[in-house]
Amino acid sequence: MNDKKYQKKIIANDQQGLAMISALLNSSKVKVSDMKYLPSNKIFLLSVKRSKIEEEKNSEEINSICRVDFVSKVKSKNIDQKNQNLILELIAIDYLKNKENFEINLIFKNNAHIALSTETIDVTLEDQTEIKNNEDTR
Repeated sequence: MNDKKYQKKIIANDQQGLAMISALLNSSKVKVSDMKYLPSNKIFLLSVKRSKIEEEKNSEEINSICRVDFVSKVKSKNIDQKNQNLILELIAIDYLKNKENFEINLIFKNNAHIALSTETIDVTLEDQTEIKNNEDTR
């Protein structure tokens, strides 16, 4: 029998796709050091530890990468970027249409958020590795 496990990859190009990624990332944890903006590539990356809520036994955790493409500007509020070990809890991802651009908002607990200015909605969530019960990556 083939017991191959495939990792999830979701690509969002519209409001519904972004809502699905937001739901999957609800209550996920991310370290400040695990968020990167690559201005020359117009990419914003964050490595998160999330619960596998899509599985029946959602106590499993998995490392996932959330990638936002075509990002021209990043603004943050209430995040101490000097504290690289600070762990934030992501509540939701939302967006606003702003003239011809979009503003994708990463909303964290304790009134912290990151606003990403983008040309279009292009967000990818890709699972990496499952976290064993005794493994503490954060």
